[in-house]
Order: sequence, then structure tokens, then C-alpha cells
Amino acid sequence: MFQGWLQIALTIALFVALAPTFGGYMARVYLGHKTLLDPVLVPVERILYSLTGTETKEEMTGWKYARAILYSNVAMALLIFFLIMNQGWLPLNPTGLGAPTWDTALHTTISFITNTNQQHYSGETTLSYGSQMLGLGYHMFTSAATGLAVGIAFIRGLTGRPLGNFYVDLIRSITRILLPISIVGAVALILLGVPETLAGPVVVPTLENPALSQAIARGPVAHFEIIKQLGENGGGFFAINSAHPFENPNPATNLIQIVGMVVIPSAFIYTYGVFANSRRQAWLIYSMVLAIYLLFVTLTAIGEYQGNPAVNSLLGSVQPNLEGKEVRFGWAQSALFATTTTGTMCGAVNSLHDSFMPLGGFVLLSNLFLQIIWGGQGTGTAYLFAYLILAVFVTGLMVGRTPEFLGRKIEKREVVLASFLILLVHPIAILIPGAISLAFPETLSGISNPGFHGLSQVIYEYASAAANNGSGFEGLADSQPASTGLWWNLSTCFSLLCGRYIPIIALLLLADSLSRKQPVPMTVGTLRTDTFLFTGVTAGVVLILGALTFFPVLALGPIAEAFQIAKGG
Repeated sequence: MFQGWLQIALTIALFVALAPTFGGYMARVYLGHKTLLDPVLVPVERILYSLTGTETKEEMTGWKYARAILYSNVAMALLIFFLIMNQGWLPLNPTGLGAPTWDTALHTTISFITNTNQQHYSGETTLSYGSQMLGLGYHMFTSAATGLAVGIAFIRGLTGRPLGNFYVDLIRSITRILLPISIVGAVALILLGVPETLAGPVVVPTLENPALSQAIARGPVAHFEIIKQLGENGGGFFAINSAHPFENPNPATNLIQIVGMVVIPSAFIYTYGVFANSRRQAWLIYSMVLAIYLLFVTLTAIGEYQGNPAVNSLLGSVQPNLEGKEVRFGWAQSALFATTTTGTMCGAVNSLHDSFMPLGGFVLLSNLFLQIIWGGQGTGTAYLFAYLILAVFVTGLMVGRTPEFLGRKIEKREVVLASFLILLVHPIAILIPGAISLAFPETLSGISNPGFHGLSQVIYEYASAAANNGSGFEGLADSQPASTGLWWNLSTCFSLLCGRYIPIIALLLLADSLSRKQPVPMTVGTLRTDTFLFTGVTAGVVLILGALTFFPVLALGPIAEAFQIAKGG
């Protein structure tokens, strides 16, 4: 027990310690200040700007920034769809795989272009090396960089600066942040035992009967794995993701993966502090998110350590819940990984979320509903400040003070956009398709566990899609050739698109609106937002809004399941 909690504590301490260093580095990158990589990367970036015709000095409005994102994403989506549907005759296909069904290809395309990487297929038996490397791997960089670009544009607008240029932000996010760390990380993973090869599967005799043979899938995994984690992509090279010994062979690779998926969203809050010249407020907000994260990690770990009462009664002792977990990680690292991957919107898994105890299921769903613990790549910090804007408005009304943030008045337009983001888009993308699926449990949803757990499975799938997370509770017939595969592919596409592009547009419009406001001097009537009291109020607003919106689902899902298990049902 002590060892498990110590592992959790040391892992969290590591990424917290990295936040100011890495957050400061990202601030220098986006502010255009000098960095150690300039001599190598400045010439490369100039070539890229020239090839793409990017005017580096051009400042974009909110609408223009959004259009640039949409146009580029459509072009990239066409590329990945073409690669997947034509992989049968394209190179880098050692096992001769043909094209998947059109709806699986469409869902995969939309899933990866939106930085969700929700997978309704098994990677090693569905996609060629070429599709995985040139299609999915490419989009792991561009979709993550798009999220970073949106996040930094939002921070610029929040602090009264022009939003910047999307294409410049996209290129810098890849060349200065994602690519350098991925190169170092991939080398580290190779040294730790993760394969990186273009050779086909290895055919070996089985231990049970040497006359029989077994094909062991492998491939260019290491470089795919690091950007999967660092870019909060989450889509695995193999079907069982980071539970596979070729993706995540040992505790050292597991540590790299956990720190990789949380280091950027964690440090991005500090980046805001540099832009706003208010590191105090950044640390207060960071502490608020960290406190909720620690609470969620603790709840999940306690649930897994105490185990299943029904199993414990048979064993005659309290044993951790190891169902659906890899023994090399155990209850502690599985609980930490699951809480982190749903909190950061990464979606990678090193254990089966469907096998977690109800307390863990409650936490994982809550992370997907809130989207800010630590949130998506770049966009998570933007969501966090949308909550902050709502907290400023509500608190200002309650105490009779002027609703201002960073010297800019919070008025109707800002409140409408922030409320639209938090209270409307996300619930619609989850609850409407979820209700339709639950209304037809056999013909549409394909639920394997009827009752409270089945409801959690269905809602989790849509919450994962809408939050651009991509992980699954599993237990659903959501892949071809199941009769319900077509429904899951198409219905989750709705959640994927709504959860990605509508919020991005709203965030950019909100940032554009704030950037155009004239700053007003601080007076005795101004509400200070860099205090412990206001940070506590913000935490209350976050939890109350999230709980009120989705509490009925939580009550009918994991909470009801917990009571059922406690009763012996």
C-alpha cells in the first residue's frame, strides 16, 4: 500500500516541478523571444513559412483565425481519409491489409483530426504501417498543435493582445514544442524496450504446441507512442493501447507516459501567468486544479485499493481490484493513469476502465464532464478561464462589484459565449445521442452490461467523444462488423465535431471580444481575481456547474452502481 501511494506522490511531484520551467519556455516561444533552439529552427521555420505562403506579421481576427483552422483541418482530413481507404495498394503495408468500411474510415478521420483518437477498430489488424505513420501519426502532431494554437490565441486575447496568426502558431507548436520532445522521448522509449521497426509481424511457434504458430504484431511504435501521450492524442498503435507490452513495457515507460500527457496542459497555466504578468494568479489557479486532481486521484485509488466487496467476501480478505489491470502496473499506477488520461483529455489507457470500481467510474466520467482537470491540449486552459469569467460575473453580481477581468469589463457578449461553452454545447453533444442510444439498447447501443453500468458505458462513449478524449469504458459493440457499429461510428462523429469546433469558434470569438476592450483602471470597486477567496469561489462554480448539469447521469450510473454493489447486488 505504502509503495503504491509513494509512486503516485512522486509522479505528481515530478510534473508539478516541471511546470514553471516548461511553462516559461512555452511563453518565450509564443512571445517570440529567443530560445536555445533558435539557431537550428529559425531557418527551418522560414522555409516552412515560405512554402506555405504564411505572412508571419499578419494578425488574425477571431473569425479569420477560426476559418484558418477549419480550412486546414478539412484539407488534412481529406488526406487521412484517402490514405486509409487506399492503404491496400499503398506502400508500408507488410500484412496486406485492405481498406476498412467507409464509416470506420470516416469516424477514424474525424476522430484523429479533432485530437480525440477514439478508436472503433484494432490498430494491428485494421490499419497498415503507412496509414498509422503517415496518416494518424501526422495528425497527432497537427491536431495537438491546433489545440495549442487555440489556447495561446485565447490567452493573448484575454491579456489584451492581438490573437496572432494561426499558421505561425501551428508551425511553432510543432517545431518548438512537440517535435523536439517527441524525438527525445522516442529515443528513450526505444532504449526502454518499445519497438521501432518497419518489419512485419514475427511468426513463432506456440509454447503449448510447437507445431502451431502465432503471429506477433510489431511496428514503428516508439515514435507513435510518444506523440500519442505528449499531444494528448491517446490512440494506440495496438488495440489494447498502453496496456500492451510493446507500447508500455515497464514502470519506466509508464512514468514517461503519465508525465508526457500532463506536462503541457499543466505548464500551460504557468504560461498564462507569464503573458498576464501575474504569476500569483497563475499559481492560485494551478493550485485549484491540482487540488481537484489530487482529490480525484485519491478517490480512484481508494476505490481500486479496497477492491470489490463481493470478491473480498469470497477471498476472506481485502484485496485490490486487479480485474482489467496489468500486474506490472498494479492498482496504484492504473488508478493514476486512468485519472490523468481522462483529466488531460489524452485518452490513452493502461487498464480497462470498464473494470474500475464505481468510485473510479464516477471520477473518470466527472473528468470528461468538467474538461479542465487538466483539460485538453491548449483548449483545457481556455475552458478553465471561461469558468473564471463566469465566476467573475456571478461573484460581481453577488457582492455588487464591477465584473472585470484583467482590467477589462465582462459584459453580456462575454457571459453569453462563456455560458454557451460551459452549459450548452458539451451537454448537447453527450446527452442527446446518449438518450437515443439508451432508448434502443439492443438495436443501437449494443450494451453488454444492462442496468446502471450499461448507462455509464453509453454516456462515457459520448462524453469521451465530446470532450475529445477518446478513451472508452468498452463493453459496447461499437466496431464493425457488429450490427451497431454503423450507429456508433456516425453518432459519435456528431459528438466529435460538436465537441471540437463549436467550442473553438466560441473561444476565439470570446478572446477577440476581450482583446478589443479598452482596459479600465483598477478601483476600490474592482473585484480582485488573484486572491485565495476568489480562487475558492471559482472552484465552487466549476464543481457546481459540472455537478448540476450531469448529476442525474452520475446518480443513475456509477453512484447507483456503488449502492447496488454495497447491497450485494
